[in-house]
Amino acid sequence: MTAVPKTQKAVVFYKNGGPLKYETIPVPVPKANEILIHVLYSGVCHTDLHAWRGDWALPTKLPLVGGHEGAGIVVAKGSEVKNFEIGDYAGIKWLYSCCMGCEYCVQGAEPNCPDGEYSGYSHDGSFQQYATADATQAAHISKDAKMDNVAPILCAGVTTYKALKTAELRPGQWVAISGAGGGLGSMAVQYAVAMGLRVLAIDGGAAKGDLVRKLGAEAYVDFTKSKDVVKEVQKITHGGAHGVINVSVSEQAINQSMEYVRILGKIVLVGMPAHAKITTDVFSHVFKCDQIRGSCVGNREDTAEALDFFDRGLISSPVKVVGLSELEEVFKLMQEGQVVGRYVLDTSR
Repeated sequence: MTAVPKTQKAVVFYKNGGPLKYETIPVPVPKANEILIHVLYSGVCHTDLHAWRGDWALPTKLPLVGGHEGAGIVVAKGSEVKNFEIGDYAGIKWLYSCCMGCEYCVQGAEPNCPDGEYSGYSHDGSFQQYATADATQAAHISKDAKMDNVAPILCAGVTTYKALKTAELRPGQWVAISGAGGGLGSMAVQYAVAMGLRVLAIDGGAAKGDLVRKLGAEAYVDFTKSKDVVKEVQKITHGGAHGVINVSVSEQAINQSMEYVRILGKIVLVGMPAHAKITTDVFSHVFKCDQIRGSCVGNREDTAEALDFFDRGLISSPVKVVGLSELEEVFKLMQEGQVVGRYVLDTSR
């Protein structure tokens, strides 16, 4: 193995909303429970944008190296690590660590642990060439995986797969995916198709419509052209979607989903637009007996299952690869709603 360098390139910010600095920093030394991963590629998630802005109630560490979709190779490990070897392929996820002993962890709700730590948020993440990961939560990646394509599976893939499990839908039922043409949505479409669901995709613009149809969506509603999104969804699905996966960061889109969901349907909230509120009438929810559920990433089992779909060729990542030094431009495109699919950063440039 190549010797681990002492310094590396990373993108760091020192205050929320401040300059994103592409600079040289020390390579971290893994603790006893950690592995050191040479990050080859890192996906860029909307959560990374929120971490930089600092507009969530959960504060970030500062200074911070963001990123939590890192795919790479284990180059060092701590003395207590038994489940990884040097040379293994490994992934950095949103959940860096959890206590493994609270009432939530013991029932598999690891992301809900009150003592959880998060990569690219409370722990330096994957927007650097070398990053540490707790060996318990780090993902095992197949050595046959294409590393730029597998990176988004570690958050976008796991998150949308878990959301679809949370919706508890049956093959043949309609699932509406709001925000279907973005990084999470493009994954949600594929997982839904692979799970035997009929997909109605909702987003804006012809490019996103072309993408979701290519990925297997049966119908597409363009909110920029539709005169009435709610009625259009209900007409296509003959009564409303059995389930809704809200990965959109639009408060309006989330509230619309409360209207077009079917009787007995399930609305799953995934996207978290800052300061957004659900505004809906109680009567309709009682009358329809529908359910509003939240879904936050996934646990280790969800991760392994999501990666298995990818390994079997059922999921692909529609990615655009750019250099790590171009993160600021990617954030700009995300803020403007111009991202189709997922941007992935090549840490070598």
